[in-house]
Amino acid sequence: MKRKQYLIVGLGRFGKSIAKTLYELGNDVLAVDLREENVQDIAPYVTQAVCADATEEENLKALGINSFDVAVIGIGTDIQSSVIVTLLLKEMGMKFVLAKASTELHVKILYKIGADKVVLPEKDTAIRVAHNLVSNNILDFIELSPEYRVAEILCAEEWVGKSLGNLDIRAKYGVNIIVIKRGDDISVLPTSDFVFMRKDIIVAIGKEKEIEKLEDII
Repeated sequence: MKRKQYLIVGLGRFGKSIAKTLYELGNDVLAVDLREENVQDIAPYVTQAVCADATEEENLKALGINSFDVAVIGIGTDIQSSVIVTLLLKEMGMKFVLAKASTELHVKILYKIGADKVVLPEKDTAIRVAHNLVSNNILDFIELSPEYRVAEILCAEEWVGKSLGNLDIRAKYGVNIIVIKRGDDISVLPTSDFVFMRKDIIVAIGKEKEIEKLEDII
């Protein structure tokens, strides 16, 4: 899995959790917050932590935002700051901005000003969001327990035209394919002769390490 560069702005519970998870998944993470205590708390768990006011354009420029693949705005309750930072980052050319919202109205505002994805913490856990960000082919991720998870995955290019039996996914990766979606058609517990097509969506279940192995090859 390609190592990516993440900028995390706002280090409340959500921001800290997503920053730590992204770093644990092997990515470079720069964490930014206005409060020095929040910066000190996260510093041991990320690549770099900086105390700065991200609502100031000059501060964002100093961070070298053009080197980042994704920015995560973890500011929730301060809607004005959330909107300003999101707007500034998009205007400055940030490739992908994911922002946290505190209300449904906040969600609409963030999308209106250019956020690429908006999450509500009550609906999307930080760890789930982090895993979704890391891989372009991981469409969704649900943690069933500390050990097991379900992942919704876009079919890998090298799987196209090959059968489930030929790929031997269970033996190679230790995960079970429980559903395959193809447009409006859904195959539950597909048989070994099922042949993959481009844009197939695969729902797999397995232990955390096995799902991560699968993520590495897609």
